[in-house]
Amino acid sequence: MIDIGQRIKQLRIKNDLTLEELASRTELTKGFLSQLERNLTSPSIQTLDDIAEALGVDMSRFFAEEHEEKIVFTPEDAFDDEQDGVITHWIVPNAQKNDMEPILLELSSGTKSKRVEPHQGQEFGYVLSGKIYLCRDGHKKGVVVRKGDTFYIKGDIAHYLENRSKQLAEVLWISTPPEF
Repeated sequence: MIDIGQRIKQLRIKNDLTLEELASRTELTKGFLSQLERNLTSPSIQTLDDIAEALGVDMSRFFAEEHEEKIVFTPEDAFDDEQDGVITHWIVPNAQKNDMEPILLELSSGTKSKRVEPHQGQEFGYVLSGKIYLCRDGHKKGVVVRKGDTFYIKGDIAHYLENRSKQLAEVLWISTPPEF
């Protein structure tokens, strides 16, 4: 259940309004609004509608639960999957619902990433350590991408990454739209 007083205060502060300014906009007293914010009194539906309008929201948005969007992620938020010597770290949870999807890929010696089929997007990669080969259909030999190098490709040709060296390779790989 929503705390009406807290919601009024939250929206008032979000709109950078003082109690006095909100009182002026709603033709209510500063004291009455203060009592509302502290849940010492309850507003009529009409009064609440007037307050919501003054705060720039309709009643449905007033009562909608707001969840602060998470914008910083820690290693504990990541989901890891290991298959055949390749560890994929999904470093932004539920990124497949976003416009782009970043992963951290660890390729052991002699391993390949999954093959990405042709799609209508683009991909960016940054080699954090080691050396990989970016292999695309028609170019199986691949292009060498070393530590500190980046790649940027269209997704119109099937491709994968391969680690042909003796050491671990780590790649930050970002796809738009999500493909992993």
